[in-house]
Amino acid sequence: MDLETSFDPVPDAAEVLRARYAGRLPARLTDLKGPRHGAVDLPLHVVWSGLRSFDLDRPRSRMSLYRAVLTEGQRQDLVAFLDQDLLISQWPVLRTLISRSIRDVWEAAFSELAPGAATAA
Repeated sequence: MDLETSFDPVPDAAEVLRARYAGRLPARLTDLKGPRHGAVDLPLHVVWSGLRSFDLDRPRSRMSLYRAVLTEGQRQDLVAFLDQDLLISQWPVLRTLISRSIRDVWEAAFSELAPGAATAA
């Protein structure tokens, strides 16, 4: 038996990451019912070191929260802490601050986030 042909090829790291992020996606962007204003404290499983409290009324703080939740949050965190309208409005900048794997998964799943979607409307 040839050992090289007896094993499935190992997926590359990008494929593994995309699959992990795809498994966390909400069914619809309308499922994102997070807060739009005020202070938000993220749980330790999302932000385990450093700043955990964010002010949604401050653009940089809001962007940091969204980046952390997209990167480390589970599906329930995405739904609890992200808001559909804020995500869409921030996406043109936010997409440059997250990994390609996260960006590709979200843009493939939700046409509203695809490049040019906001300008086409």
